[in-house]
Order: sequence, then structure tokens, then C-alpha cells
Amino acid sequence: MLEVEGIHTYYGLSHILFGVTLKVERGEIVCLLGRNGAGKTTTLKSIMGLTPPKQGSIRFKGEEISGMEPYLLARKGIGYVPDDRRIFADLTVGENLEIAARQLKEEQGWSKEKVYEIFPALRDIEHRKGGCLSGGEQKMLAIARALMGNPDLLLLDEPTEGLAPVLVHALEEKIKKLKEAGLTVLLAEQNVRSALRLSDHGYIIDNGQIRYQGSIEELKENEEVRKKYLLV
Repeated sequence: MLEVEGIHTYYGLSHILFGVTLKVERGEIVCLLGRNGAGKTTTLKSIMGLTPPKQGSIRFKGEEISGMEPYLLARKGIGYVPDDRRIFADLTVGENLEIAARQLKEEQGWSKEKVYEIFPALRDIEHRKGGCLSGGEQKMLAIARALMGNPDLLLLDEPTEGLAPVLVHALEEKIKKLKEAGLTVLLAEQNVRSALRLSDHGYIIDNGQIRYQGSIEELKENEEVRKKYLLV
């Protein structure tokens, strides 16, 4: 589904990513773990075309997409949920969803009704403005809005950040349901426990470089690597 190979990304003159390589297979949840400032968000932004890499290759379903505009990548089937959510504060929940809708030729895509089945709490607040929502509600709306674009691959940046433990578990259940619905997910996360519960495969990034990759079972067993790169 997604192959990132040797990308180098800069913010101005600052070199942020150094040869990052990772792969996401169809139907998997893959986590990208790392401390704050390790390069997780920049990796997702590089994939989404928001900060295009200066070197390296990004392939989506076998097609080279490095340097493409974000709106074109959304049309090709990549959904992106930023860590700061970017909800339209003056639009209602329903309007936030409608504005992001992308029709597919088939009938099986995500509709507002189907999104409400995954996030029933949003149905109850459909007419509330985005700016009046709690952090947890905004997080759900951000993911639901991304689904309205009918993505095949969902990039989730720090979905559990700032949420109370009970909301974290609720959100994990929603993400598992998305996988069951056939979605592929790349998850950038600081919350190691949550990511390990959700994912099939894991990567650890530190100072802009991938330091470790392996199955979730291998990562759970490798306490030395977790201590070295993930403990604050």
C-alpha cells in the first residue's frame, strides 16, 4: 500500500528526516513511535505532500507520489488527521463532514450515516459548532471527516494525545473497527501502550532516523530498545 524509501526532509535549512524508510502493507495498522520532536509528524507530512522530501521515494499502491500536491493525494485515497485536528470552528459537526465528502463510483464508500455508525456520539451533536466541542469530540470528528474522503490509507498523527484514559480506550476501539472495515492505517504515536495494543508492525524513529522496526510481538519483548528510544 505504502513504501517510503530513504526520504530526506528539511524545514528551510534544517535537516529533519535522514533517510527514513518504512512500509505499510494493505490492511495493516503500522505504528511510528518516538519521543516528542523525533520526526513522526514530519514523516506523515512528507507522505501527505505538506513538506515534500528533497530526496528519496514515496510510493502509494506502486505509484510514485513524492512531491505531489496534498489535494491530489487525497483524491488518490490518502486521508490525513493532523495532531492539531484542524476542525472548522464555525461549521457544525455535520457541515465539517459534508465539506470533506468525496463521492466514489461504487456505493460502498463512507457516507455521513456510515461514519455515524462508527462514531455514534457525533450523531447526537450533529448541529453543534466545531469550536464548541471537547478535545475528544474534536478528535473523533477529525477522523470522521478524513473518512468522508473515502481513503484507502489513513495517516493518524497522535490520535490519543491529550485524551483521558477512558477516551483513549474508546478511540482504540474505533480505530480497530476501521481496520475491520478494510482501512490501512499509519499511526504516529507517543503513547506506546496504546500503539502496541493497536498495531501489527512497529517502527521507532529518533532524531529523524528509523532506529528499529519489527512486529509488535518483537517490540513488546525488546525492552532494551523501548527504554533507549521511547522513555522520556
